[in-house]
Amino acid sequence: MAVREDAARPWTLAIRALAALVFIVLATLNSAGYRFGVGDQAFYLPAIQRHLEPESFPRDRILIDDQDRFNVFPRVAAALVRVVGIPQPALFLGLYVSALLLLCWAARALAAQLGLSPWGQIAVLAALTLKHRVGMTGANTLEGYGHPRMLAFAVGLAAVVWVLRGRPLAALALVAAAFVVHPTTALWCGAWAGVALVAADARLRPWLLAAGGGAVIVAAWAMAWGPLSAQLVRMDGAWLGVLEGKDYLFATEWPPDAWAMALLYAVVPAAAFAWRRRTGVACPREGAMLLGLAALVGIFLVTLPAVAGRVALAVQFQVSRIFWMLDVAGTVYAVWALADAGASRADAAARWRRSAAVACLLIGVAAARGAWVLWVEHPGRPVVQVSLPQDEWQDAMAWLRRQPASTHVLADPSHAWRHATSVRVAAGRDVYLEEVKDTAMAMYSRRVAMSVAERIGAIGDFNSLTPASARALAGRFGLDVLVTEQALDLPLAYRNARFSIYRLRPGG
Repeated sequence: MAVREDAARPWTLAIRALAALVFIVLATLNSAGYRFGVGDQAFYLPAIQRHLEPESFPRDRILIDDQDRFNVFPRVAAALVRVVGIPQPALFLGLYVSALLLLCWAARALAAQLGLSPWGQIAVLAALTLKHRVGMTGANTLEGYGHPRMLAFAVGLAAVVWVLRGRPLAALALVAAAFVVHPTTALWCGAWAGVALVAADARLRPWLLAAGGGAVIVAAWAMAWGPLSAQLVRMDGAWLGVLEGKDYLFATEWPPDAWAMALLYAVVPAAAFAWRRRTGVACPREGAMLLGLAALVGIFLVTLPAVAGRVALAVQFQVSRIFWMLDVAGTVYAVWALADAGASRADAAARWRRSAAVACLLIGVAAARGAWVLWVEHPGRPVVQVSLPQDEWQDAMAWLRRQPASTHVLADPSHAWRHATSVRVAAGRDVYLEEVKDTAMAMYSRRVAMSVAERIGAIGDFNSLTPASARALAGRFGLDVLVTEQALDLPLAYRNARFSIYRLRPGG
């Protein structure tokens, strides 16, 4: 077929490089620029510091370590920093660029494997730069910082490409690599690629089924008697109260429009494949890929009762993130329908104009939206910020970093989003409460959730703190210093143009 012949034409190195560059630029603009030390790095950077400096975070190590138990990435990152000497800003910038480059390659390769024309492949890349939240999940399709989840997703998508190409060993190796980077994302990508392999490769099917059975047995052991057994409990009201507002965790409470979006995610790939198979343009292993997506939907539905019952492990796995895989598949199929569906050799010129028009339109939309996001919604923000910004907050944090590792800091609980980086990231010191991240990490441990709930209840309105109430908190929670923009009658330890750091107890 003409479309498949067009898709099979190799891209020159110059075209590949240009496409990757434009993809990275548009993705970065639509993510409101690249920044270091923000978002989920509020967990990863302290976790890396814990591996580099085991004595750090003497109070917050419970919160950090409870989430870090099954993560390999912080250990690998710490080893790279220690042995190779890579600075952490450079490490996460490399992670960010690597994830986007691999996502660009995997998405284009998937589109080519499904028979999209070269312009159609470009249109897919442009569409994928339009960052958005995946339905009602807690995941975005892109992040404006280096996140292991993004790299694991790109690796998983590349695994699916190798399934379609009939390279099972490469696909399995990529899934294994994804587990090192981000286990839960790798789990869903692995289910997608694994079911597709079982369906597509009769020769390996007995071995794959045996391996899958073994994995199920190991998983059952881990949940019943192994390291996950402590999480096979129901979350009580006190634990759930800390997670209030995390609507993405509980699919059984989604509003009707969220369920309509979930249904759309499932219907678009299925309908597109049915159309392609009826018109004879489906590729040989495409049905197997769709079975993998169907398996993900099945896993989501099967686990809903456990989520409704507030079983901690089911909530912590965030199974709703399987819609990320359906999102990217649906995007590829939607672009195919717009750019290439119904194409034939007889109208090659018309087909070329149509797919080129769709690609140019999506590039224009991505560029315009990216410019709006960065320069209108976030005026003054740099396109790329590879290290922590040099401002009054960072100056105060630099002073704190020079204090003993045991220093316990009281700051506005909303400081991380107000000032771009958290105390744990910028100062490397224990903090009384970082409300956004601490409530999210409380999902993984009831003892952490109870500690967070106690601290939220004890502090009340931060801006209403008085010297007496600040000292009372210090006595109750072992706080040493207070960082605030307010002028208070407390011993001053450090001051810059915006922030004052007060001592809360003798020797603090």
